[in-house]
Amino acid sequence: MIWVRGVGVKVSHSPHPSPHPSPNQNTMGQKVNPVAYRTGIMEDWKSRWYASKREFAELLVEDKKIRDFIKKRKDNQDRPLYPAIAKIEIERTRDEVRVILYSGKAGMLIGPRGEKVEILQNELQKLTGRRINLKIEEIVRPDVVAQLIAEDIGEQLVKRVGFRRTMKRAMEQAMEGGAKGIKIQLAGRLGGAEMARCEKQISGSIPLSTLRAKIDYGFHEAKIAQGHIGIQVWINQGEYSEEDNNGANAQKSQAPKNPKRSYKR
Repeated sequence: MIWVRGVGVKVSHSPHPSPHPSPNQNTMGQKVNPVAYRTGIMEDWKSRWYASKREFAELLVEDKKIRDFIKKRKDNQDRPLYPAIAKIEIERTRDEVRVILYSGKAGMLIGPRGEKVEILQNELQKLTGRRINLKIEEIVRPDVVAQLIAEDIGEQLVKRVGFRRTMKRAMEQAMEGGAKGIKIQLAGRLGGAEMARCEKQISGSIPLSTLRAKIDYGFHEAKIAQGHIGIQVWINQGEYSEEDNNGANAQKSQAPKNPKRSYKR
């Protein structure tokens, strides 16, 4: 074992290590976030702005503060103050910061006469010290959005509903809503058991390595009396179309496949 900048790296003493490990050898799963895997190729970035090297770190931390403030804000009953938010996008100009919230319950975020939007906008302006332009986009099909499904499962687990029944109901609703496949994985003290374990259910196809497949991913932690339950949801929403704005925006920054002229040294 050697250490490179604080990271342990295992070095094989065999001059020609076998590419196929033996069945008795322990191997870890190499799981990659499907959204991050497709960002910049098929998916557009969640934060879209340009800054100098001196300001970049400060603005990056500010984006994290904005997202945490919206997602982790609780009311008096310890419930999310701004529920059902699947995605938060941030755009910056010289004059203002534009925050776009994608929600399955836009009416609850807007409130009567738009009061909640104005309150949230003022709070974000106090947090950042900048002018905030807040926009809310409603999700047409919330049944096939992974983050919303994960949060819904978490709410059911907090209400002490059986986890298998909750998983089965969520999978049926997603498949009826038009999903090509769905995978749900729960980890923790399921059912109040003494020992933590992992439960997984799959329906349909989930091609995680196929870049043209539109795979959505969501994660949520349910806080129950026995501890925290981790909830992961993968949903296959079909394939990216040529008319898809996110794919088109991401592909604009790609280099051409065939360069006009190659130089040799």
